[in-house]
Amino acid sequence: MAVHIYNVAMTCGGCSGAVTRILTKQLGEGEKFDVNLEAKTVKVQTARSADEMKDIIAKCGKATTFVSTDESASL
Repeated sequence: MAVHIYNVAMTCGGCSGAVTRILTKQLGEGEKFDVNLEAKTVKVQTARSADEMKDIIAKCGKATTFVSTDESASL
């Protein structure tokens, strides 16, 4: 599985909490994620496409920008 990296306009713990809740509900077995409020990044390890994950993260209502995909990384 690849790790997709996104910049998300998170400004507080509520923002990062919203992203965490959405990803917890949407991701399945074997998929993992890391939300870093300080760096304003979200990393998702998944077999899903980068665009699909961007749409899921954007449901939190914050601007979400795809940064890159690392095929060899893991979380």
